[in-house]
Amino acid sequence: MPVNLTPPDPKSIYPVTGVTLGVAAAGIRKPGRNDLLVIRLDDGARVAAVFTQNRFCAAPVVVARQHLTMLDPEASIRALLVNTGCANAGTGREGVAHARETCSALGELLGCSSVQVLPFSTGVIMEPLPIERVIAGLPACVNDLRADNWVSAAEAIMTTDSVPKAVSKKIEVEGAGVTITGIAKGAGMIRPNMATMLAFVATDAPVALPLARAAVSHAARQSFNCITVDGDTSTNDAFVLVATGRAGMPEIADPKSAACGAFFAGVTAVATELAQAIVRDGEGATKFITVRVEGGRIPEECRKVGYAIAHSPLVKTAFFASDPNLGRILAAIGNAGIGDLAVDRVELYLDDVPVAKNGERCPAYREADGARVMAKSEIAVRVVLNRGATAATVWTCDLSHDYVRINAEYRT
Repeated sequence: MPVNLTPPDPKSIYPVTGVTLGVAAAGIRKPGRNDLLVIRLDDGARVAAVFTQNRFCAAPVVVARQHLTMLDPEASIRALLVNTGCANAGTGREGVAHARETCSALGELLGCSSVQVLPFSTGVIMEPLPIERVIAGLPACVNDLRADNWVSAAEAIMTTDSVPKAVSKKIEVEGAGVTITGIAKGAGMIRPNMATMLAFVATDAPVALPLARAAVSHAARQSFNCITVDGDTSTNDAFVLVATGRAGMPEIADPKSAACGAFFAGVTAVATELAQAIVRDGEGATKFITVRVEGGRIPEECRKVGYAIAHSPLVKTAFFASDPNLGRILAAIGNAGIGDLAVDRVELYLDDVPVAKNGERCPAYREADGARVMAKSEIAVRVVLNRGATAATVWTCDLSHDYVRINAEYRT
């Protein structure tokens, strides 16, 4: 079960003017469940995206990148097409051809060019996309297009997720009301190297395209790039930001303006909640763990230490067992690749409990105190390197028996 995460209330997920969503059961993998999603965008929407840095990237990633590059300056992206059940990765030229074919089919239905459609897939790697089923399911998606369909869309893109993930906020930008709504999917194969498995965030704010691109990169760095479930980067990762410009306010174009700052903060807040929801719903997760590393010379070395802790199977299994075998955390810190780390200056805290100081067990530490914290469902690990003034935070989960079971049975 997810850690302190419940399905979103549809009433709390606000429509975004200029965006409609439709779902269908195309039978891509499991008959009877919605597995196909179309997100239609009004003409003029600004779209920016970041994608996986896995060199074995999926065919839809290849095509989506190309379409964003090929798009005529006078045109705009008009639709996003998402299928679950098949990643269309490791499928060679045929996979790329299939991804393009789905874009052409949806473009015909919506009256736009294929280049104005971005494809996305998630599911089993190295299996051919059942192209006939995808195309046959598109008319049902189009017939289902509604502005209030965000939660159904979040359900349609799930794979091993146990709950749909949707977040919505209303913010004020220079006196105008702005809506930001997003959905995401992901529970395993999560150590984003730009974003997450799949995430789609839309806003009615009018945003210049260069700022939309900067906003999606900034939000990814502060949210999806700070999570890990199992240390694996997917072949299909994508994080898309859509700005429809329908909020009725001047365009946000100055990166130094207060409006830009408020917009960046709003998008990052939505992305952060979605990213944390992915960790809370990590495959088999029973604990949500925040790893805060302080006192680094540069943020990157703090992230290295944070990820060394968050990726360690020995640390993660200790959390699952509620076992305060906390020397494992010190070992992970020492294995983070900080060559000149002065271990005799390192401090370690578990919630409010001082565990280690000057590189060794704190004299006041009692295992009963560690056990008290380890028994909780939400735990904070704080590391102080005492070598600088920067910090970084990573969110992760424990590693349970169910993680092995879920992945062992993934294709059955």
